[in-house]
Amino acid sequence: MRSPRGVFAFMITCSAILRPAAVLEAQSVATKKVSASLERVFGSRVQADTVILDNAVVLRVTRADSLLGYARILDVRGKDQPITLLVATDTALRLRDIDILVYREPYGGEVAYESWRRQFRGRGAGDSLTVGRDIRGISGATISVNAVTLGVRRTMADFHRWREDGQL
Repeated sequence: MRSPRGVFAFMITCSAILRPAAVLEAQSVATKKVSASLERVFGSRVQADTVILDNAVVLRVTRADSLLGYARILDVRGKDQPITLLVATDTALRLRDIDILVYREPYGGEVAYESWRRQFRGRGAGDSLTVGRDIRGISGATISVNAVTLGVRRTMADFHRWREDGQL
């Protein structure tokens, strides 16, 4: 899989004492996680090209020059730490899957479980994605559930707006 250039710098939080080698290693780990996630969602031998839309990192996912869909990498605010997730859609902008790339909180990591994530599949911008109605809550992970769901809902709205504006 071809790695998108410059996509993951925003995912790396580093202090002034962090050495450049450590930053490169962290970027490499992030790239591998995204690559693995895209291959899990879209299948093997996919390529991802980076597009920046309204300061958002969007990936156009293709295989053999055929567009498979789009993915967005974003951070949402957990209780105290950001949650980095990938939201993937097909070409009709229906959710293929979401993936939690980095979960930093001590509690609530159940949002990364397959059994919770699968309820997003097949949903579109017209679906309300409301926690407690469309999306199951998780006891002890209320903030994480709400944060991830809001991030997915906003991403879907952005994808549809970009499509209407001719940017996707």
